[in-house]
Amino acid sequence: MQSTISVSANSQQYIDLEDKYGAHNYHPLPVVLSKGEGVFVWDVDNKRYYDFLSGYSAVNQGHRHPKIMEALLQQASQLTLTSRAFYTNVLGEFEKFITQYFGYDKVLPMNTGVEAVETALKLARRWGYDVKKIEENKAKIVVVEDNFHGRTSTVISFSNDPASYKGFGPYTPGFIKIPYNDLAALEKSFQDKDVAGFLFEPIQGEAGVVVPDEGYLSGVRNLCNEYNVLMIADEIQTGLARTGKMLACDHEDVRPDILILGKALSGGTLPVSAVLADDEIMLTIKPGEHGSTYGGNPLACAVGVASLKVLKEEQLAEKAAALGELLRSELKKLNSPFIEAIRGKGLLNAIVIKHKNPEAAWDLCVQLKENGLLAKPTHGDKIRFAPPLIITREQILECVGIIEKSLNTLKD
Repeated sequence: MQSTISVSANSQQYIDLEDKYGAHNYHPLPVVLSKGEGVFVWDVDNKRYYDFLSGYSAVNQGHRHPKIMEALLQQASQLTLTSRAFYTNVLGEFEKFITQYFGYDKVLPMNTGVEAVETALKLARRWGYDVKKIEENKAKIVVVEDNFHGRTSTVISFSNDPASYKGFGPYTPGFIKIPYNDLAALEKSFQDKDVAGFLFEPIQGEAGVVVPDEGYLSGVRNLCNEYNVLMIADEIQTGLARTGKMLACDHEDVRPDILILGKALSGGTLPVSAVLADDEIMLTIKPGEHGSTYGGNPLACAVGVASLKVLKEEQLAEKAAALGELLRSELKKLNSPFIEAIRGKGLLNAIVIKHKNPEAAWDLCVQLKENGLLAKPTHGDKIRFAPPLIITREQILECVGIIEKSLNTLKD
């Protein structure tokens, strides 16, 4: 099947504008969005769609959640930015709230997810030198294959996706790459006494929602304890109720030494990220050694508190767990010859498309768009299904009907 792309003249003018004046570093679906509310977005022609990407899980609480918007507007009318050159009446309250919420001594607030990852890497290296007593400039971080932690120069240095790293060298040294979901390989890497930390995603999102074997997370925790290595969990996409628990690590009751959060920490309103750790790790960084102009700004702090409150008040982790089970079971019932695999936890899910046409996943997403549901392929043959966590049972069933209708347009 070769999808017929329907684009109105109204939409095309905005697409052309981006194409002419913007960098070509994204390949969006041909839809121009102008409004969002709850689980829905609307295009410039006022056609409504289910949002099954949720800003890569940044909109867990739904588009423009009223409580988050109220906090945003109220703080915006008072004070938005001072920089960390001064104290504010909002930062300390946010720091107290989030550290007690997740059970850590300290938090270091940043903006984007990849900034938080970079912060965690710096903390791990500094801890390695100051606490573990690794020789200066010898600290190593173990990472896994098919990871995605962002696109800064350091982070792409340990990617094995050519689209992320090719043509951007030279690369930052100090990383050991091992297979994901492989405790034997992890233990072998820890034989190196210069290893300071292990950075990983509890579920690999960009790789296509790859869920590790049961026992992997607890195995990681045990090995990190045994070899005195920091367990660094990138929960930017998997955290904040997305997988049916507040954190994906909670599925095995493990506590990372360094916890990285972002995306839904602002409910999709502005870039807010955070790194949480205990004093032994966090206090290795002294004044002037790390920071960000916007990190911990009053607007972000007010929104962060409101976003976290919504997750618990509306029991979104519990809803994600139940509705994720429903989504996967209903997809399985379709028994489509074009679905090779269905995987996920909570409302972080993916299907793997089986088709002789390598563009079938893209074509299917175009057809889903035509039928009123927005999703996007990752790594060619995988499509993520990750709606806002406020979605209802009835809406899930309606969306499965849209997916079925769209799948039926594929031809062998």
